[in-house]
Amino acid sequence: MIEEWSEFHVAMAGATAALAGLVIVAASVNIAEIVKSRTLTARLLAGIAALLLALTVCALGLVPHIDDIWFGALTIVATLLAAVFQVDVTRLIARDRSPADRAKPLKYLIGFLPIAAYLAAGTAVVLQHPSGMYLAAAGCVLAVVSAIVVSWVALVEVLR
Repeated sequence: MIEEWSEFHVAMAGATAALAGLVIVAASVNIAEIVKSRTLTARLLAGIAALLLALTVCALGLVPHIDDIWFGALTIVATLLAAVFQVDVTRLIARDRSPADRAKPLKYLIGFLPIAAYLAAGTAVVLQHPSGMYLAAAGCVLAVVSAIVVSWVALVEVLR
């Protein structure tokens, strides 16, 4: 099942690696403003972690002859590691007492979307359910989208 997805994994591994690098370089432009906010810094880190999760899962999909159990289990482990950053962001945002902050749940829920998709993917692949690789693809796309949203906030909205 995994080998059928090799072209997707190649394309997305390259895309996520390039995007992660671009986010880091772009963040360095506004780093003085970004580090003034603990939540923004943590959100940017969680966005980069989501991209690295997508890169890791795609790279796992390219390992020759990896079986479903190993792919699924390693996907779950990588996802749990990335989830640590998202949980940290959620705690920081929840403690932020800014009265102007009306969109707290939106700030952290978007980061849980790829994590949920990858946990479901890893579990489905271990159980050899045919939806597993589709869920992994959804996780990859959600990681890219969530990282772009967080990066936009960190790089553009911070200057407003």
